[in-house]
Amino acid sequence: MNSTAQTHDDLLYGPDLASQLDTHGMALLPGLLSPAYCDQITRMYEEAGKFRSRVVMHRHGFGRGEYQYFNYPLPHLVQQLRTSLYPELAEVANRWNQVLGVDSRFPADHADYLERCHAAGQRRPTPLLLQYAEGDYNCLHQDLYGELVFPLQVAVLLSEPGADFTGGEFVLTEQRPRMQSRAEVVPLRKGDAVVFPVNERPVQGTRGVYRVKMRHGVSRLRSGHRHTLGIIFHDAT
Repeated sequence: MNSTAQTHDDLLYGPDLASQLDTHGMALLPGLLSPAYCDQITRMYEEAGKFRSRVVMHRHGFGRGEYQYFNYPLPHLVQQLRTSLYPELAEVANRWNQVLGVDSRFPADHADYLERCHAAGQRRPTPLLLQYAEGDYNCLHQDLYGELVFPLQVAVLLSEPGADFTGGEFVLTEQRPRMQSRAEVVPLRKGDAVVFPVNERPVQGTRGVYRVKMRHGVSRLRSGHRHTLGIIFHDAT
């Protein structure tokens, strides 16, 4: 990834990313974007021409707040993030498929994977920009948009906790077989990103590997405004 985004190669292209995902079901990428780039993306929310649709959450029972899906062509920075983050995550995704006994494998290049999506009728871009105000929240959910699903996605916090907003924590839950759900609150600062499963992940148990269902959401904002960039690697029907 070039200077468009601030990244740390040891986090993106080393064993730590895979280890965090295997152990905790999520991985932190601190300082993925500089504050200036966070602000640049946040300002895009008012540029209607960059988006294909807008969703007001309470109208659909999704929570409170709203989000917009970017349209093709994606803004340059969003496109670069999607393209640059994909290859390392594809390695993790392929290893997960192998241990879960899933035959399909993901290509090393994101453009090749998008060709598969489009051939299957999934042609609408899925990167999105979310906006929350006081009292808003996002219910626990999964971002499944068609038959083809890339198993990992990324959320980048574009606002500063304690300065721009309070509350509004990113929350992950996992449901292990015959056990109660476990929740984890992920600490993020402005420009930090979190990588997490879209649907499920493998976990090593005493009797072998089993599947854990994952969901994510955002707790209630107590004050201020919060913006998040969501990077989803499969397109939608």
